[in-house]
Amino acid sequence: MDQLALLFTLLLGALVSVPLGDRWGLPAPVLMTILGIVLAVPDFVPNVDIAPELILPALLPPLLYAAVRKTSWRQFAANRRPIFLLAVALVFVTTAAVGAVAHTIVPGLPVAAAVALGALVAPPDPVAATAVAGRLGLPRRLVSILEGEGLFNDVTAIVLYHVAIAAAVSGSFSLPDAALELVLSAVVAVAVGLGLGWAAYKLLDILGDATLQVGLTLLVPYASYVLAEELHGSGVLAVLTTALFLSEHAADADDVMTRLAGHTFWDVVDTLVTGVAFGLIGLELHNAIRTATGRWHEMLGWALAILGVVVLLRLLWLLPATWLTRWLHARLDRDHDEDIPLTWRETVVMWWSGMRGVASVALALAIPLQTEDGSSFPVRDEIVFIAFGVIMGTLLLQGLTLPWLVGRLGVKADTEAEKKFEKQLAVRAAGAAKRRLRQIEEAEGLPDELIEQLLRRAFDIGVRISPDMGEDERRAGLEQRHLRLRRLRRIQGEMLSAARHEVLAARSEPGADPEIVDRVLRHLDVRSLR
Repeated sequence: MDQLALLFTLLLGALVSVPLGDRWGLPAPVLMTILGIVLAVPDFVPNVDIAPELILPALLPPLLYAAVRKTSWRQFAANRRPIFLLAVALVFVTTAAVGAVAHTIVPGLPVAAAVALGALVAPPDPVAATAVAGRLGLPRRLVSILEGEGLFNDVTAIVLYHVAIAAAVSGSFSLPDAALELVLSAVVAVAVGLGLGWAAYKLLDILGDATLQVGLTLLVPYASYVLAEELHGSGVLAVLTTALFLSEHAADADDVMTRLAGHTFWDVVDTLVTGVAFGLIGLELHNAIRTATGRWHEMLGWALAILGVVVLLRLLWLLPATWLTRWLHARLDRDHDEDIPLTWRETVVMWWSGMRGVASVALALAIPLQTEDGSSFPVRDEIVFIAFGVIMGTLLLQGLTLPWLVGRLGVKADTEAEKKFEKQLAVRAAGAAKRRLRQIEEAEGLPDELIEQLLRRAFDIGVRISPDMGEDERRAGLEQRHLRLRRLRRIQGEMLSAARHEVLAARSEPGADPEIVDRVLRHLDVRSLR
């Protein structure tokens, strides 16, 4: 098996792991990690031959962009306090604690290298957390916090990691210089992200076609990441800024095809890249294990100690931090919505959702082999082994048991609140349609029978979004209209299906132009969606 065959195996596994995970009640990232471990055992499976410095820029931009598309800047702004307390501050605390413990228990580990170890195991993985949490029916506020935590803690941890690595390689460290580097890195990243976001927004209008626009959205996160890194900024923060800018400014309510195509495309990219990333974690474990040959007890003890620090410190931090967040919310922002854990059960679930993943792997593999004076990087093999021990421990221990824990604690989404909000949106949508109809009636003088028919259609817009909306309207014959509507939609669906089959059959007829057939078929597909 060569590298290309290995890649296709991981891509296939990424697809298959989703339905298997749903059937077995296990997170797909955990299944992909197990697949990577299994593939690493046979001798005919090659070691992964990817330059460590390429892993972060290859995997993180699309994963971050796909994650940001599901949220908004206003959501981040509203949750800035819990995100800072539960994410950014926790990364600093974890980095310091792990660095102190590692420097104490690992012989010959310098302080700078220990801090680098702390930084690379500090951030919970946003992909693992949201992939697991999103399938368990958790309250939306918890998923929002995990998404925000995962996105912002990567930024913090990666910058800390680079500062610590630079100190370990050069042998010198200056706190003012490090603080200045942190600030400049953030400023450059935000500037690059906003600049590329604005340029992409203008280019989207020029391209026009949905296929070209979706293709551009694939290039933009890579361009943002690479340009920011070249200018010594944070590539992760730049991608985050670009994605948030586009999510706020590039949305066109009437651009149906681009929105549908983009949603499908990014779901596919997210599934495939996530699967490959966690498959690589399992494959790289093979190399980490080889470094422990003859020193199993000693190195495994170090890994377990650091794993204990990472897991326990998260709980010890979250308990008072969530209490403080609730207290500040009650005192300062009682009238504003803020996503915070409401009970100790939700706090425990959030604690157990702190799996480490692809960012930690990439940072561990990117540790330089040598320092500036030509000597080997101090205790590099031990650092890599400890990092993989923490990653595998959190992924397998927490990832496999999180569904059981959620069920045991009875933490569920507030479906009533979600339905209420959905009904509110349905009422607003139907109201907007009716107002526009009145405007058209005044301008064009529509016949009464047509107005009555269109008013029913406007009402049906809301009912299709939220069937409960019809109960509040108390209109005569509502159930009959629903039956007629369902019957009409069924008959229209069968008519369109017959039309699609006829057009598709023409594709294989002699003299038929496939391009024209596909164009007509696309019109029918769009009509079917409507």
